[in-house]
Amino acid sequence: MSGTATRAPGDLSSTTRDGVGASPRRPDGTLKVTGEFAYSSDMWMEDMLWGMTLRSPHPHARILGIDTTEALKLPGVHAVLTHEDVPGEKRYGLEYQDQPVLAFDKVRYKGEAVAIVAADHPETARRALERVKVDYEVLDPVSDSRRAAFDPDCPLVHEDGSLPVHAEYNQHGNVVRHQPIRTGAFTEGGGVEGLRAQAAAVVSTEYEVGMQDQAFLGPESGMAVPAEDGGVDLYIATQWLHVDQRQIAPALGLPEDRVRLTLAGVGGAFGAREDLSMQIHACMLALHTGRPVKIVYNREESFYGHVHRHPAKMRFEHGAAEDGTLLYATLEIVVDGGAYASATPAVVGVASSLGIGPYEVPNVKVDAYGVYTTNPPCGAMRGFGAVQACFGYESQMDKLAAELGMHPVDLRIKNAMKQGSRIITGQLMDTPLPMADMLQRAKDMPLPPAREQLPDPSDLRTLPGGVANTTHGEGVVRGVGYGVGLKNLCFSEGFDDYSTARVRLELIGGEPAAMVHTAAAEVGQGLVTVKGQIARTELGVERVTIHPSDTQVGSAGSSSASRQSYMTGGAVKTACEAVRSRVFELARERGLVPPGRPDSGLSLQGGKLVSDTDGPLAPLADVLEGAAVEETREFHHRPTRMLDPTLGQGDSHTQFGMCVHRAVVDVDVELGLVKVVALDAVQDVGKVMHPQQLAGQIQGGSTQGLGLALMEEIQVQDSQIRNPSFTDYLIPTILDTPPMRIDVLEHADPNAPYGLRGAGEPPTLSSTPAIVAAVRDATGRALTHAPVRPEDIVGIEL
Repeated sequence: MSGTATRAPGDLSSTTRDGVGASPRRPDGTLKVTGEFAYSSDMWMEDMLWGMTLRSPHPHARILGIDTTEALKLPGVHAVLTHEDVPGEKRYGLEYQDQPVLAFDKVRYKGEAVAIVAADHPETARRALERVKVDYEVLDPVSDSRRAAFDPDCPLVHEDGSLPVHAEYNQHGNVVRHQPIRTGAFTEGGGVEGLRAQAAAVVSTEYEVGMQDQAFLGPESGMAVPAEDGGVDLYIATQWLHVDQRQIAPALGLPEDRVRLTLAGVGGAFGAREDLSMQIHACMLALHTGRPVKIVYNREESFYGHVHRHPAKMRFEHGAAEDGTLLYATLEIVVDGGAYASATPAVVGVASSLGIGPYEVPNVKVDAYGVYTTNPPCGAMRGFGAVQACFGYESQMDKLAAELGMHPVDLRIKNAMKQGSRIITGQLMDTPLPMADMLQRAKDMPLPPAREQLPDPSDLRTLPGGVANTTHGEGVVRGVGYGVGLKNLCFSEGFDDYSTARVRLELIGGEPAAMVHTAAAEVGQGLVTVKGQIARTELGVERVTIHPSDTQVGSAGSSSASRQSYMTGGAVKTACEAVRSRVFELARERGLVPPGRPDSGLSLQGGKLVSDTDGPLAPLADVLEGAAVEETREFHHRPTRMLDPTLGQGDSHTQFGMCVHRAVVDVDVELGLVKVVALDAVQDVGKVMHPQQLAGQIQGGSTQGLGLALMEEIQVQDSQIRNPSFTDYLIPTILDTPPMRIDVLEHADPNAPYGLRGAGEPPTLSSTPAIVAAVRDATGRALTHAPVRPEDIVGIEL
């Protein structure tokens, strides 16, 4: 963070630096790149114990008994706890309270927590886990999501009567939520046959998106410290402090104000830290032993211990007129939520409402299902629900364009939504949506040079397979593909979303300084920088301190859904405005404002009180002399509502974002290897808050989409993860990440602070189908599964 020069007496010439629109250095940046940043796994207390978790070896089994006797005899073991030791509610959950704190009747996925141990050394804790004896009756897994959704004879993951039924979600059997959407002819009960007969081209395809892991580099970890008041202080890497607190306190049998959370250093999140992992377990052990307890997952345990992206099975059909005008679209999508609900209802809501994408389609039939299985639990991951649907509808656009003999961009422009359009839920697109312009910009971007135009076409680093020396250019074909995605931003479907900010302005060492306090989680996205920028802009000061995030201030909601710049940024802005108004009152009381000057003509700039008619009136230090001004404010976005459970109509979303990608790939069609040569993006962000961080968000989201397109998939067989390590689960490295030309547009959203739009998620949608489309262009293969596997490219059945 930039410093500030010492103010000379009476000097009114300075201006505020590093406000909104600038790219100030991140306050945590240097520590992170030098390895000095303290992550949650680095925490240490002299008298702490180590906690560990015993996990089920079976994906589906009845628990007949648990014997902890031998584990408790081991020297150095201070506690071995099971479901019988849970002090309060035995279940918790992000949306549904359906997940056991510790399994007590059945285990429903491999890796489910069954018992927890605290010991004075991690190796002692590990050996204690080996001595816990659990008697299981192994049951057949429920691993097929379509069977779970549609087969009435499929075993239930959760027995009838064991959980409350949410009728508004059409919940039944293994179906967590079924959301239909009907428009046009389908609202009248009409079938697809008549519409199909009117179409010049009809394409129907089944698509599948695999289970993707968030693959954050900092594993789940935290430390619980028992407090003198009988409560507990938890230092935790999370995305949502207050929703953690809301779930932890009932399980501990404590009021929320005695469960205090402080954000520890977070090593990435991408959705997986919205759900609890070790939070309740660490608190239980700390309260039981009276000692601080630290839990740190290893990488394999992390794969079992957090939710993943929902895998999806989709059936699309589109019909179009001869000129490319879309006539109708149908979609059936089944997302596999695994053993517990987590965010599955919300994922279904997004997948259904955005299932046909940003296209004008008069007749639509969508059926979206989220189901329970005994597969690993799935929940939030960057762009949830929208990512899966986008791969399907964008693949359909390419297939339809080929059928009609049109350029894939021209077909998209022909049917592009714009401001004034309505999405399939009937919600009006009441903010700028320059989709046609964005598509044309992507199409017009310069292409990278052809291979033969490179300075050294034989350089192995430019070829698929790289320096592995798999090819010298034989069998390498280039392809180009496009993708566009529409993403809801902020929370949806009637959730009363808000964020709270406390802002204090005072003199420190004779200089005006601001302090910003929120509960918002900095997970690497740069919010800690943006909060400071907003305070500088609104208060005209350069010295801004960001208070550590904790539950001693009101909720800031989750660091997800691309919402924090909008919601917490809005809260900080609103609180700063309230502080500024108080400063104006103080200045009037001290006779520093000429009579008759309204507040609308006053501002704080460069450490000064400024009038738009009289110029600088006084140094802010003179206004604040002997006083401190503090205000706390909540910021709420405009209301949304749940989708109608029958026809799927309703204004369910707060804001929309869009990104367009063009991918260029080189494919070794003989070996099935792919090198992404370029991945260019056009994105409308409403308002650029921090140009450097914005570029990083677009590049990062695009790279995660690249991972889903070509390499990232948790392999699940018979409900068991087969690749729970970074040796076997591949994520893109710098060698896989291509140059990215980024064209940023700023069409302000009048409903949002500064007109901004969330920027982190939209690139994750469109990059995946763009890359797969480019591989299709190079190979001529259908490629209906993401990620694309080498055998898909070479046409070998494995």
